[in-house]
Amino acid sequence: MFFGSIPALVTPFAAGRVDYAIFRELVEWQIDEGSNALVPCGTTGESATLSTDEHRKLIELTVEIARGRVPVIAGCGSNNTAHAIELTKNAKEVGADAALHVPPYYNRPNQEGIYAHLSAVADLDIPIVLYNVPARTITDIAVETMATLARLPNVVGVKDATGNLARVSAQRLACGAEFVQLSGNDDMALGFNAMGGVGCISVTANVAPALCSQFQAAMREDRWEDALALQDRLYPLHAALFTDASPGPVKYALSKVMVDFPAELRLPLTEASAASKAAVDQALAHAGLV
Repeated sequence: MFFGSIPALVTPFAAGRVDYAIFRELVEWQIDEGSNALVPCGTTGESATLSTDEHRKLIELTVEIARGRVPVIAGCGSNNTAHAIELTKNAKEVGADAALHVPPYYNRPNQEGIYAHLSAVADLDIPIVLYNVPARTITDIAVETMATLARLPNVVGVKDATGNLARVSAQRLACGAEFVQLSGNDDMALGFNAMGGVGCISVTANVAPALCSQFQAAMREDRWEDALALQDRLYPLHAALFTDASPGPVKYALSKVMVDFPAELRLPLTEASAASKAAVDQALAHAGLV
């Protein structure tokens, strides 16, 4: 269903407003470079700072540009179940292929609450990809809870950003081999796929879509030596893009590889530090992107 290199798209801003023209160019470039699906309005898209209207318009524009060439997995996460349902309904109405959902953050519900929240959005007749990212949510979808959710007809997979590779095997056994497991960590994607994953919802793919697509294709085709060579080429960039609060470094990187891309962020995020920019510059050169 979903596989390969899937960029978690950044949201370009200019003078405080979403720059839809640049976003259109970014989406088209991602498809041209071989990305296998697209995720608008995720964490990397600064979804927490988007209005509901901006959120809906960005997903609608992604669907319009994609024209069915690749699936669109819309970020719809919220710590308010009613708001998560509203965002999911909007995504469904504008034609998204799936919705990406984190467990509620800040509220810190127990496993029963996590299940209740995620099963509520799964009732909306659109495929749901779970997003487990304890470093941001301070909650963790337990393997047992995920297995119960996986029995719901609309829950099709997970973006796993736990940083725990053993979870791939545990979830494969608990949820079944057909349950789609996508890495949420670029630097671990090689090991993640070796253990049963099928792709990565990627930050780095914003900047290096062709290389990330080639990396994922090499693994699908059992060309593991080629995949390892691409891992070595991309690893410094994976690391550099998290040398400051994301997506500051990735927006800086995009300003270096994509003409006229604005590096602007919305508060409370601020631009990448000088040290982070230097690390990004070195990594872009190592990857042969500048």
